[in-house]
Amino acid sequence: MRGPVRWVLWDIKDTLLKVRRSVGEQYYCESVRAGLKLLPTQLETAFRQAYLQHVQLYPNYGITQGMNSQVWWTQVVKNTFSQCGVQDTALLDTLASNLYQNFCGPENWEVFPDSNSVLKSCSALGVKQGVVSNFDSRLEGVLQGCGLLTHFSFLLTSEGAGVAKPDKAIFTQALKKCAVPAKNVAHVGDNYINDYLASRSLGIRGYLLDRQGHQEHLDVPPQHRLQSLDELPTRLQQETD
Repeated sequence: MRGPVRWVLWDIKDTLLKVRRSVGEQYYCESVRAGLKLLPTQLETAFRQAYLQHVQLYPNYGITQGMNSQVWWTQVVKNTFSQCGVQDTALLDTLASNLYQNFCGPENWEVFPDSNSVLKSCSALGVKQGVVSNFDSRLEGVLQGCGLLTHFSFLLTSEGAGVAKPDKAIFTQALKKCAVPAKNVAHVGDNYINDYLASRSLGIRGYLLDRQGHQEHLDVPPQHRLQSLDELPTRLQQETD
């Protein structure tokens, strides 16, 4: 036995929350308000290209290159619409500003049905909870609007930490905030590399959320898999390695 879990660290996107509609649809709605005639599929394709390009050129919101998340996302949005033929500078500024603000609150985010219940269950077990997420500075407002913020003792975003998962450094920062050994900390996320492997490399008890039951990674044993977050409290009490 490794002793009881005293902290649970959470990933956010696609673990506790998901975007309410596809990026293409959300960008399309904003384009309609601006009087543009574009297709959601066209915008989705352009966004994916712009996003990947910026991730490669300016990783983690370009923090090490003197950028911040708002500047980074502004460039992604402008790049997306520019690919679709929008060249008006003022219009691009408006689109970028509006879309950045649209994702600041709960309107474009949906809480998974099992999120609230598992967070309450963990608290009832006396377990403290924190966030380790490759999110930007808008996270606190999003969680506040979604009614989840009060469950967490701290939020550690990749923008705030200056480093992104799967870099071990962000988990090291989180462990300092927890002030307990890694063996007494669990981390839950949906990404095999960023969440499961990265956390377990430091001795944290990583759990991989696999809502669709794909079981793609055969090296992840059944006791480390969750198809629903409702399974987590029982796992924590079992104290399995």
